[in-house]
Amino acid sequence: MTPRAATLIGLTAILMWSLLSVLTVATGKIPAFQLAAMTFAIGALVAFASFLFRPAAFNALRQPVVAWVVGVGGLFGYHALYFLALRFAPPAEAGLLNYLWPLLIVLFSSLLPGERLAPHHIIGALLGLAGTVLLFAGNGASFAPGQIPGLAAAFVAAFVWAAYSVMSRKLKAVPTDAVAGFCLATALLAALVHGMVETTVWPETIGQWLAIIALGVGPVGAAFFVWDIGMKRGDIRVLGAASYATPLLSTAFLILAGFAQATATIAIAAILIAGGGLIAAKDMVLRKSL
Repeated sequence: MTPRAATLIGLTAILMWSLLSVLTVATGKIPAFQLAAMTFAIGALVAFASFLFRPAAFNALRQPVVAWVVGVGGLFGYHALYFLALRFAPPAEAGLLNYLWPLLIVLFSSLLPGERLAPHHIIGALLGLAGTVLLFAGNGASFAPGQIPGLAAAFVAAFVWAAYSVMSRKLKAVPTDAVAGFCLATALLAALVHGMVETTVWPETIGQWLAIIALGVGPVGAAFFVWDIGMKRGDIRVLGAASYATPLLSTAFLILAGFAQATATIAIAAILIAGGGLIAAKDMVLRKSL
């Protein structure tokens, strides 16, 4: 698989994560850790079902402890911190700090062997960050002292996800099929936390069940597998900068679903984020043209 193909595969994760908000809204009022347990379990089961046609894939679960620490720590650690952030801070503020992770991925990638940052990578990431700040500012993001615990959790979550993504490159020898085991472990941990701090609420309609299944198959399932491919074999700097499209596309899907309204702020943010992504991906685009 060529780096360009792996990068394109990794980009599909961004599209799937953009559906996370609208599908989560469609699930109703299911507690956060319960929803995480259900969706990660679905994602893991779908992956294991594919193993039945590829028995050798089960060998991917035999990995060193460090691989399990990074995999489960990244998936469960990030989501646990983000859920805590949403509990103690308003979504706009939490999202603003959480979306430092694309910029951190671009910066952290310079620490990898054989990787280097060019000016257009940094410019693209900063333009994406500017667009994201504008997007959240247009939704009324502001900070208050009482929100500090939640904001701190969102800030740490950004570092956890960036570290997980970049360290996946360091663990390139670990096959992507191992993500199935990481998802299952994350589901079990989420179920444990749910049992300790939440009250179980089951879906009330078929539509809510379908939304949960869609989450498990896509944004909380396949997305982690294609992201793993992109991080291990693709252009990590392009993927990091392009990730700023996630909140923009997420807002677009919410608008299409009738949960939000289009504004001039969103249009300007779209220009900044799309422009930043194109600048960061300049090398890949030029290679395709040539």
